[in-house]
Amino acid sequence: MWASPVASPAPALPLPAGALDYLEPADQESFARAYQFSARAHEGQFRKDGLPYVTHPLAVAEILASWHLDITTLIAALLHDVVEDTGVSSEDVAREFGKSVAALVDGVTKLDKIQFEDKAQAQAENFRKMLLAMARDVRVILIKLADRLHNMRTLDAMRPDKIHRIAQETLEIYAPIANRLGLNKVYQELEDIAFLHLYPNRHKVIEKAVKSARGNRKEVVDKIRSAIEDKLRECRIPAQVYGREKHLFSIYRKMQEKHLAFSEVFDIYGFRIIVEDARDCYLALGALHALYKPIPGKFKDYIAIPKPNGYQSLHTTLFGPFGAPVEAQIRTQEMHRVAEAGVASHWLYKTGNATLTDLQSRTHQWMQSLLDIQADSRDSVEFLEHIKVDLFPDEVYVFTPQGRIIALPRGATAVDFAYNVHTDIGNHCVGTKINGEFMPLSTPLRNGDRVEILTSESARPNPAWAHFALTGKARAHIRSALKNTHRHESVLLGEQLLEQAVRAIGGDMPGDAQWERYQKESGRGREDTLADIGLGKKLAFVIARQLLAKETDTLVRGSAGPMLIRGAEGVAVRLGKCCRPIPGDPIIGQIMKDQGLIIHTHDCAQVRHYRDDPEKWVDVAWSAELDKQFDVGIKVIVANQRGVLAKVASAIANEGSDIDNIHMEEEAGAFTSLYFTVSVQNRLHLARLMRALRALPEVVRLQRMKSRGEDKQES
Repeated sequence: MWASPVASPAPALPLPAGALDYLEPADQESFARAYQFSARAHEGQFRKDGLPYVTHPLAVAEILASWHLDITTLIAALLHDVVEDTGVSSEDVAREFGKSVAALVDGVTKLDKIQFEDKAQAQAENFRKMLLAMARDVRVILIKLADRLHNMRTLDAMRPDKIHRIAQETLEIYAPIANRLGLNKVYQELEDIAFLHLYPNRHKVIEKAVKSARGNRKEVVDKIRSAIEDKLRECRIPAQVYGREKHLFSIYRKMQEKHLAFSEVFDIYGFRIIVEDARDCYLALGALHALYKPIPGKFKDYIAIPKPNGYQSLHTTLFGPFGAPVEAQIRTQEMHRVAEAGVASHWLYKTGNATLTDLQSRTHQWMQSLLDIQADSRDSVEFLEHIKVDLFPDEVYVFTPQGRIIALPRGATAVDFAYNVHTDIGNHCVGTKINGEFMPLSTPLRNGDRVEILTSESARPNPAWAHFALTGKARAHIRSALKNTHRHESVLLGEQLLEQAVRAIGGDMPGDAQWERYQKESGRGREDTLADIGLGKKLAFVIARQLLAKETDTLVRGSAGPMLIRGAEGVAVRLGKCCRPIPGDPIIGQIMKDQGLIIHTHDCAQVRHYRDDPEKWVDVAWSAELDKQFDVGIKVIVANQRGVLAKVASAIANEGSDIDNIHMEEEAGAFTSLYFTVSVQNRLHLARLMRALRALPEVVRLQRMKSRGEDKQES
């Protein structure tokens, strides 16, 4: 148990006058007691700038007090480093200040006592713990953001390498989180300080250019503001009009992303118009459009469709005086509070307004999605990579068939939409309708799209989805589902391979007693062992001999018979892309470590050098009951004539084959090569198809392709 050291009383609270006036007197006394506790715990500790360490938690608490956060949060801010850096335990904090404070402190505390493989993993684990604690209580991240803001303000005292790491981390993680939670001022300050330390020369040049241009702009800004105020007064719309200037990093980012010169970015004049209610927002918009012509396509209504962080405003860009673009944001006072304070406005302004309730709901929904991503991530590094995608705010807004608005990152696809609606819908989706038309699941969504997801109970996630899914939630669920499916299929495959190996040595499948003996000897249970066999990590005939060890002397090698392939076994049994076998082709199975069983044709070059090693291949044969169509490539050389492609495609369709892919290459002379990927049932079906194509007078030459550039059959 930690005991407070004997020390002189802590000095009076060095906070600005009135900083705690919004608290009740009893809460102010609790704050003073927590400050004294923190000062005693950190006694003798100093920061890199030479100041007593307690000045840091006090500064963090001061930032949070400026947001009018509750006393529990302020006390946790004062104590947020005591568990990590002093002899105080979480139990001590809970005993002195309650379990709620202890839970907040624990959420912020780093995991420096746990050993990790590398710094990247340690950093990722810290973020994971912090974000999961935030999902339970958003005040954790508010304390952490205030902590990071004060550390950034005092970053000069650190070593150069540490400055660079902290600034990069701030730009990649903390600033986007502040933006995601609607803490606009914190977001901008974190970005600008990180920019200063990561790119000092660029920061200096842009800062100097801004100061130089500011004087020249003042006259134009005053003229535009006066014109806007006069127009609003004429329309009898009470309003406050402010000039608005971009912060330095946003100027730099815009220059980088859009390849603009500084003058092109800074020639845009920004204004913020604060009115009394939402009705006046739209009236003010009409007045502005009457004053200056709007630029087409540059209007956004974030009042009707708020951003996920609760931000609401009307945005419009106008042709101002002398052709200079004028950007205007129109909002109510309450919208302005939410825009500046974000989720903290819940504590700042307890108006009971539905806007704030909606904001809390959206924030809670996003934070709960962190728990979903965590559950489906393999480790902390993967979790961090998944959430980084969701932190960047460039969104598109799409509609469900019922008219509900869903916000997704720009570039998100129909699969991301499906998982955003519900995990089960994502896991069972088979197609999508976008604005009433059937579209591929990989289709990127655009603002205003109406998206309907088609599902099937038997459908499962496709490995290809991981290549185009964008959101962390979708990627995590896809990977988790594939991992579980892969294991299940690997166990089934392992069981088949083991059964084949057991039959080959004339034995019977092992019973529970034999598996129990094997587990005691090897430490691996039945399911794990079967999965290892299916994934190629263990050889079936070796495991068979170990399981039947006491009987092998009396066993006679029997005939195992081939494993039957139906073609739809899943991810643990796959058809080789190198030779694309179809039913009727002589086949062989190749065991590949961590990949399972790959089916090849007998003459495939990929397995030629494995044929003499029986441990590398499995005897397989096509089942009489096939349950899928098989892709095969064909090359058709045709004479260049009008309508020839339609004739070839029609002949393929008439033989009951679907065309999955087609491309063309012009040959020398008057010929063109058409490359098709078509679906067939078996070799007989393919033979019928090729006979039909050969009957076309325009077809000069016909080939089955093992893969592009490799001939399998010619006619």
